[in-house]
Amino acid sequence: MSLEEKITADFKASMKARDAGRTQALTFLRSHLQYAAIEKKKEKLDDADVIAVIKKLIKQRRDGLAQFEKGDRPDLVAKEKAELALLETYLPPALSEEEVARLVEEAVAATGAASMKDMGRVMKEVMSRAEGRADGSMVSALVKKRLAPPAPPPK
Repeated sequence: MSLEEKITADFKASMKARDAGRTQALTFLRSHLQYAAIEKKKEKLDDADVIAVIKKLIKQRRDGLAQFEKGDRPDLVAKEKAELALLETYLPPALSEEEVARLVEEAVAATGAASMKDMGRVMKEVMSRAEGRADGSMVSALVKKRLAPPAPPPK
């Protein structure tokens, strides 16, 4: 069963269970999936495309969450958190920091990176190997740590 089919099945189950919040969030997700399919001129999206749409929506939820917390809107914070948790259930399990660090080492070796100038190439390589299962900010921090010049010895 593809990820898109699983989302549709979960949507139907939430409708039958009369779970309004879950149904609303899944309707929104399905709508964005349909827009993505139209944009890519495809009848059905493959799992990688579905994951890309979900990640985009997760980023929007996190940004909205920060704004609602600043604006002291606990009702909207709770709604955003619930939608965020729902969207995260459709993502593949994330890689641990150790696994990402291993991917960074492999990418540095594969690209021959030696300095911060090569960060873009290493990031691209790591993100392609992680296949959407690694957080970009964590990867960036690990790549910077790996490519940073060694600290000078204390005097």
